[in-house]
Amino acid sequence: MIIMLSIFLAVGLVYLDNYVDIPQEGWTRFFLVNSSDSARSILSTISGAMIGVAGTVFSVTLVALTLASSQFGPRLIKKFMYVRLNQVVLGSYISTYLYCLLVLNAIKDNDTTNFIPSISILFAILAAILNIILLIIFIHQIAISIQADKVVADISEFISKQIQTLFPDKMGKEKEENVNATKITSVYSKVIPLKSLKSGYLQYIDGESLMEIMANKSAVIELYFRPGGHLVEGVEIATLYANSDWKEGEIKEIFDQFVIGNTKTSYQDLEFSIHQMVEIAARALSPGVNDPFTAIACIDNLTATMCYLAQAKFPSKYRFDKDNSLRVIADILDFEGVLDAAFNQIRQFSEGSTAVIIRLMEALITIHGQTNLEIHKIAVLKHAKMVLNLGKRTLQEENDLHDLIDRSKKIL
Repeated sequence: MIIMLSIFLAVGLVYLDNYVDIPQEGWTRFFLVNSSDSARSILSTISGAMIGVAGTVFSVTLVALTLASSQFGPRLIKKFMYVRLNQVVLGSYISTYLYCLLVLNAIKDNDTTNFIPSISILFAILAAILNIILLIIFIHQIAISIQADKVVADISEFISKQIQTLFPDKMGKEKEENVNATKITSVYSKVIPLKSLKSGYLQYIDGESLMEIMANKSAVIELYFRPGGHLVEGVEIATLYANSDWKEGEIKEIFDQFVIGNTKTSYQDLEFSIHQMVEIAARALSPGVNDPFTAIACIDNLTATMCYLAQAKFPSKYRFDKDNSLRVIADILDFEGVLDAAFNQIRQFSEGSTAVIIRLMEALITIHGQTNLEIHKIAVLKHAKMVLNLGKRTLQEENDLHDLIDRSKKIL
């Protein structure tokens, strides 16, 4: 888009120069070019500098991506590629280079024609000044974007927005009472297995459209996978319960509500975002890095997420339409599953790291204090026992173990 804009600007400003003649008197004589040699020199200097700096910007970006990949994991590269500032800076330098080339080609100085696009050249100078400012901002942004605390904070902010969107996430109306799904589905005469058309990760399910299809056909669909799950071609991903035959086009309409891709995404997959944070912590706890402070920062941010989920209302797996008829039986994510995703691997990698083990216990104490449902408390207590067992098995210093046991008494 920026490149296309530069082409239109070059053509438009040259066209304007052809019809507008600004007298070079007073203060304007200091800014407008009146010599074709000077015009060519200015544009050549700017275009050469811009393409050179563009190469430097590309190199710096690749270095940042390399560092991010090695320190935080390759799955976070996508985050850096989608930073709008990086895209604007790269586009700005290349576009300025292209703009100067087009304007340079418009300069005519011969026996019959003498055309110097003064306004276009002035714009090129202003663009060069703007690009210098952008370079300073870009270097600053790159310097802070690869800091561990900044990366962890950005992921935590994204997770916070995501959980507020997904929980509660409604696919039709929810019912709290116990539902006998087997009894409801048994009244349907047709049981149609739906098998995946290709292999890949389930990225997205259009719940509203799926609910509308089921309601219109008075049918029920039971889903066996949720976004983030890996599908294999031919595996049964759902079962359709109906009283009438479904045509091939109608079955295809159901599959159109599922998005399957080669990679995981965070659109409806909370565990994917949490695993990004866990991966940073796991790499920080590796013997080659040995950075417990980054791991502790990850634990702190995950604690805030789990405290929110401890009070959030998880959606029911049974989804009803506006007439209170069961239409979708979903595969849902529960509190214990998210808790396992957040702390299991960190605990496993923290063996022998006293500070991290103690912080894990403190985090679970905080989460337990924010938990209201008994089933959630049981899940937190299970993790607290595993952390205490890990400490008893790996902590060699008696005082460290005593500190861990003292903390565990607040929850166990």
